[in-house]
Amino acid sequence: MSDCTLGAIEFPPVKKRRIEANFGGGEVSSNGGVLLLRQVDRRVGLLDEVARRVVDPRSPHLVRHPLASLLKQRVYALCLGHEDLNDHHELRRDTLLQTAAERDEELGSSATLCRLENWEHHRASAWAIHEVILEHFIASFVETPAELVLDFDATDDPVHGRQEGRFFHGYYDHYCFLPLYVFCGEQLLVSYLRPAKIDAAKHAWAILALLVKRLRRAWPKVRIILRGDSGFCRQKMLNWCDRHGVGYCVGLAQNARLNARTQARRDCLKAQHEATRTHQRAFMEFDYAASS
Repeated sequence: MSDCTLGAIEFPPVKKRRIEANFGGGEVSSNGGVLLLRQVDRRVGLLDEVARRVVDPRSPHLVRHPLASLLKQRVYALCLGHEDLNDHHELRRDTLLQTAAERDEELGSSATLCRLENWEHHRASAWAIHEVILEHFIASFVETPAELVLDFDATDDPVHGRQEGRFFHGYYDHYCFLPLYVFCGEQLLVSYLRPAKIDAAKHAWAILALLVKRLRRAWPKVRIILRGDSGFCRQKMLNWCDRHGVGYCVGLAQNARLNARTQARRDCLKAQHEATRTHQRAFMEFDYAASS
């Protein structure tokens, strides 16, 4: 038999609105988790800090929905799985989402959020947002880290309409964007939206240089390692790493010479897999000099 929690749970109030969770029935919302998101964001202070950094081009005396509440409305809804702006036609009236966004009235409309995304779609806002993310990342360390591994990854972001900047990508076999992400452990450092018609490594070198500069300003002696797949194996980028003391572990695309040099080891792994039915991994080293 299940144990039932009968007591009430109190949350910090918003203006004159008291927030209490109980199990007495009544009107039910499927967005109850947004209050937990609100608590996390209140503790971290990420969205409030972003709202202070980015430029709001609206006339102050005409503003009905503060930038901070619009950011919270959009981000919290994304976390809840509401990706489409049209969802906010109903969500703006959701009492729990209003509460999480620190409002006690209807939130911004789909059109208002669309304008928000359009006016913040420029370099200055992207720079300000990433400055906040990096500052929070650095502040998350109690002690100076000895080593940081920066994972660079480009992946597809499928589109389902005729969005501006959509292109067909042959590898992924659909229309998409090709954003670049940089993670350090489980923390996201960079999220850079790009069209799919470009090289996966485009601008990765510049982003790596900016990250290394900022991280070493905080921790001058930290060891930094670049990790990426073969899409980031670019000679100039690796030469820059060598000159600036940045380690790297990158993939290398297959070719006939590499396959021939590793054939015996791969045959051995295949035999071990067939005998044990378990995943196999092996390491070997050899000199290899491509003509580039």
